[in-house]
Amino acid sequence: MENLGVDTGAIHELITSADVGDRLRGINQLRSLDPHDAFRLIQPLSQDENSRVRYAAVSQLASLGHVNLNQAHDLLRDRLLHDSETDVRAAAADAMAALQVPFALEDLETAYHSTQDWLLQFSIIAALGALGNPAAVGLLTEALNNPQELVKLAAIGSLGELRQPESIEHLRPFVAYPDWQVRHRLAIALGQIGTLAARPLLEQLATDSAAAVAEAARTSLAQLAP
Repeated sequence: MENLGVDTGAIHELITSADVGDRLRGINQLRSLDPHDAFRLIQPLSQDENSRVRYAAVSQLASLGHVNLNQAHDLLRDRLLHDSETDVRAAAADAMAALQVPFALEDLETAYHSTQDWLLQFSIIAALGALGNPAAVGLLTEALNNPQELVKLAAIGSLGELRQPESIEHLRPFVAYPDWQVRHRLAIALGQIGTLAARPLLEQLATDSAAAVAEAARTSLAQLAP
């Protein structure tokens, strides 16, 4: 495909510049190229010496990786498991999920268990919902016991996105969870799962002392099949 009005040479000069700002501008301009050309050019930038450049490149692989899913997965897997910066590793997890790489779950699980960085754990657990692999339920139910509240929230949200009925029993204890934000996310997730087994839990949440929780539960109840 010919890129009318796009100076590929100028973009190449930017992404190979010694200046970090130039490389970042070049990465942004890659969006104007044919995806195959952009994918080829962005690959070395995912291992750039500068973490901001690596982050930008890895983030853009979420939209360019469809060009070659296997190669994109290899690039993202390397950054997820080996990058020195949490932000870059989190971006790799997000990109894997956006691409819905079916064989990414093992890598995400390995990364989750190999770090004590709760921000990275949060990113991985949040990504699993978008990944769409029902086999992730096991790791998500494990993450419900994570001491970090935001990781619990992410796990509840991702279980909702996966819509697996067996998740309900694991979510049941959170109906009485002290933090109303967790109960609010639970009400939404139960509605997403949408089976009749969720109804008793939603009926309990519909009388919650927090108005936002009760409203979310009533909305989810209205969406359940009769």
